[in-house]
Amino acid sequence: MIAAHDWALTPLGPIDGWPQCLRTTLAMTLRSPVPIVLLWGADGVMLYNDAYSVFADARHPWLLGANVREGWPEVAAFNDHVMQVVLAGGTLRYRDQEMTLARSGRPERVWMDLDYSPVLDEAGVPAGVICILADTTERFASVRHSRFLLSLSDALRPLATRREITTVACERIAEWLDASRVFYAEIGTDGRMVVERDYCRGVPSLAGVHSLEAFGPGLLDAYRSGVPLVVADVAGDMHLNDAARAGLAERHVGAFVDMMLFDKTDRVGVLAVQSAHPRAWTAAEEHLVQEVGERVKNAVERARAEEGLRRLNETLEEQVAIRSAERDRLWNLSQDMLARADFAGMMSAVSPAWTQILGWSEAELLSRGYASFMHPEDTAHTLAAIAGMAQRRQPTRFENRIQTHDGDWKHIEWTVAPEADGMNFVAVGRDLSNAKAREADLEVARDALRQSQKMEAMGSLTGGVAHDFNNLLTPIIGSLDMLVRKGVGSDRERRLIGGALQSAERAKTLVQRLLAFARRQPLQPTAVDVARVIDSMAGLIGSTLGPTIAMRVDLTDLPPARADLNQLEMALLNLAVNARDAMSEGGTLTISARHETVLSANRGDFAPGRYIRLSVGDSGIGMDDATRRRAIEPFFSTKGVGKGTGLGLSMVHGLTAQLGGGLTIDSTPGHGTVVSLWLPVSETAICADEPVVDVQPLSARRGTALLIDDEELVRMSTAHMLADLQYHVVEAASAEDALRMMGDGLRPDIVVTDHLMPGISGAQLARMLKASHPLLPVLIVSGYAEEAGIDSDIPRLTKPFRNDELQASLTALAATAAAGEDVIEVLELT
Repeated sequence: MIAAHDWALTPLGPIDGWPQCLRTTLAMTLRSPVPIVLLWGADGVMLYNDAYSVFADARHPWLLGANVREGWPEVAAFNDHVMQVVLAGGTLRYRDQEMTLARSGRPERVWMDLDYSPVLDEAGVPAGVICILADTTERFASVRHSRFLLSLSDALRPLATRREITTVACERIAEWLDASRVFYAEIGTDGRMVVERDYCRGVPSLAGVHSLEAFGPGLLDAYRSGVPLVVADVAGDMHLNDAARAGLAERHVGAFVDMMLFDKTDRVGVLAVQSAHPRAWTAAEEHLVQEVGERVKNAVERARAEEGLRRLNETLEEQVAIRSAERDRLWNLSQDMLARADFAGMMSAVSPAWTQILGWSEAELLSRGYASFMHPEDTAHTLAAIAGMAQRRQPTRFENRIQTHDGDWKHIEWTVAPEADGMNFVAVGRDLSNAKAREADLEVARDALRQSQKMEAMGSLTGGVAHDFNNLLTPIIGSLDMLVRKGVGSDRERRLIGGALQSAERAKTLVQRLLAFARRQPLQPTAVDVARVIDSMAGLIGSTLGPTIAMRVDLTDLPPARADLNQLEMALLNLAVNARDAMSEGGTLTISARHETVLSANRGDFAPGRYIRLSVGDSGIGMDDATRRRAIEPFFSTKGVGKGTGLGLSMVHGLTAQLGGGLTIDSTPGHGTVVSLWLPVSETAICADEPVVDVQPLSARRGTALLIDDEELVRMSTAHMLADLQYHVVEAASAEDALRMMGDGLRPDIVVTDHLMPGISGAQLARMLKASHPLLPVLIVSGYAEEAGIDSDIPRLTKPFRNDELQASLTALAATAAAGEDVIEVLELT
């Protein structure tokens, strides 16, 4: 082959031009039965003999004439070093040199003895390298094989159970053979394979129960034959049926070696070694699996025999030793404090828990009387309990406080019992610190729950009372308003009427505050510029503070808040007055607004989200915790009789809660108070001011008004107002009466109805009329102002109200109805 090779294309050129040193060395090489390769020139052109061609395997004859770096790229760095050293005149020698070479189509670990020497030319200069090699892989693998089996035997020897033995064996052989999965399985006569656990690398676990029915009966027969089952390529092995190949492929098995360990009448034990890809198992590898299987089998049988022997040889002394060990383990591991003490006052033994819980060393605990660790207030009853136990010879329980090494006290629950000698007793102490802390936390939670329930009950009661007051105030304010408008009576009588109306309006304001606390006031939440509200209120607030109180405003750029503008102004003024009253000696009032994000519900009883925090702070007397907790209760006040209603903070709290926000109070006695309103950030932008409805006399729009209210006095007062507004009024005491009247032919021009009535509510009536008479205007009048059940597009008027408020609502309602008629007329024309 060398003679026939075209060397003209290589750095050596044609054979006729080769130097004599190359010819001579090559002639010796070709006649040697030992594998020899020449690496000629700086490029290391390869020339070798027949023995080396066997080592080269599939790379022969391509290696002939190639340079060594391209011929063996996986060990290029190694060969570069060889060429550098030997062409410089040196020699190299390696024994059992490990390399990973690509042979037989896959990486393969080999071991070799290598001797490198220079080949000198006629001038005595190294012209090439001669390498004499010996493949020691088989010998070295045999040594490693023996060492592996010896190490495995040593590892299996102390193991006592089949599970331990098979686990260690599977892990060792998987690492040794670089397998994808190794496991031990038992196969029953029903064809079910049980894999308790497996060793996996890069493939999913097969632990569990599997049915082998789909693999065909031949597989179980092969296991029972006792011969290892070896498959190098699952996909191409025709000895397996289609179902078996598909099942194995689904489980990422490309090749496997299965070794039977034992064959019982009811089950077969198998050691399985698997590769995720096809693999040509070598004879040494197959033999190794078989050897491992034999050792596992022997180890399992030995472990069974030793276990039986141990059971036969168990003696009473061993049982006592076990119980003693368990007692010692309990003593050392117990989280309770265990002790042995005498009635004279000293302890003779303490468990490690004493040091863990109290911090005292064992020496400190045993050198002092146990009474010296007790709280002085607990010493007498503790010693009395111990003395009573000694007298009665019965266990007893008690609690006391024991001092820690740091000087703190821990609550300990003790159970003590006397020993039979009459001189000593044993004690078990349980640390109650966590239990006491949980009890304290539970009591705090109970107080919070009771406070929440109280506030909820007060809110429900307040809302109901406010509803009744609104119904009572409606005819009072309506009647007084009518008398004022008509100018009835003398000057003195008109003054009295005006005073009565003023008192009724104050009562109306009080009811609004009650509704605010009960979170049932009628709100009109819009996008509000909080900074603008503060600026507009600054002058009014400043005039209420007086000369001894300075006002400071601290604002930043803020997004709009979701709030009712009028209610927010009232709340801000209320907080400012409270702050003023808290600074009787003068001070500073600070109004600030910030955009803040609440990430968790730890700032109060409001949800996480984005808020505008509007704060009013003072430098006044502050509040203690008890006052701060009751500050938002209705009618609770610290201002004294006649100086406040006690509804200010409760109203503000109800307002923020109704808007979806909250209220927080930060205060310390002597250091002032900061009350913060947390208003949700509005999802809509601030709209321009809506045009004011032009309230005109209704003489041009008179018609029939159907008035429905179950309260006769409210109905009468509202009817007088409607009559003054030039309406012909038809009254009904219920929604059912109103529907009956309309069914009999009544055609009202407008409907004014109460909301909460027996039977059909006002909101239900409005929806029914909207369906049957879509152009009929409906106004709901209610003293409860609950939004639940009332459609957002239905106009509402809150009781109590005056004539001009009713007129404004009817004017706006008539304008909306007229616009609806125009739309319908256009549609009909279209």
